[in-house]
Amino acid sequence: MSSTNAVPTEPIQLAAPDEFDDYVADHDVVLVDFYADWCGPCQMMEPAVEAIANDTDAAVLKVDVDQHQALASEYGVQGIPTLLVFAGGELAERMVGAQTEAALTGAIEEHTA
Repeated sequence: MSSTNAVPTEPIQLAAPDEFDDYVADHDVVLVDFYADWCGPCQMMEPAVEAIANDTDAAVLKVDVDQHQALASEYGVQGIPTLLVFAGGELAERMVGAQTEAALTGAIEEHTA
């Protein structure tokens, strides 16, 4: 049986800044990946980010800092990649720099238990 807000199994690209809050509110746990196309560590993390979307109960939202500078500023993103974990609509965890898939999974599991 599936819920009305099925968790996407692949990362969702943020299109408009006003969708951010709705997305975070619509899912119990959301991993937000602030990244840029030119960022090497961001590219290296892409398989791990995709695995989180596919293998965990968290939704994954990708935010291009070049397109969404105001949003990045609002969340104090100074270095990328910056990954934020939202649980129940609230910011629960912040990780700066490249993370392993295990570290991301651990951060998600803390909030999906």
